[in-house]
Amino acid sequence: QVQLVESGGGLVQAGGSLRLSCAASERTFRWNHMGWFRQAPGKEREFVATISKNGIITYYADSVKGRSTISRDNGKNTVYLQLNSLKPEDTAVYYCAAGSKMSYGLPSKKGSEYTYWGQGTQVTVSS
Repeated sequence: QVQLVESGGGLVQAGGSLRLSCAASERTFRWNHMGWFRQAPGKEREFVATISKNGIITYYADSVKGRSTISRDNGKNTVYLQLNSLKPEDTAVYYCAAGSKMSYGLPSKKGSEYTYWGQGTQVTVSS
């Protein structure tokens, strides 16, 4: 069982930055691909970014590509999401997720392939 706790959300003006963190409870963190997803009010959950177990492979949604960076520190059992040039449309609850078994062994953009989920952290971007 992997427990995930997100932090770092908050209220920020458009153009600002935030760094989200997700701390995992287990040492098995290093064997999991990690992903960030978000859900805005009235919308479905959507993929934001993902990173492989060893931190080498990363994928981003087009909506955040070039404005965000996902990284991980396996020594601290933590994954990060740096969000820059924030826009009002980035407003959402951001969730981190962990999964160890995915198609082709690569980190996935599909939420259904993740086993563990955090409770989420709210990001609100004002215009």
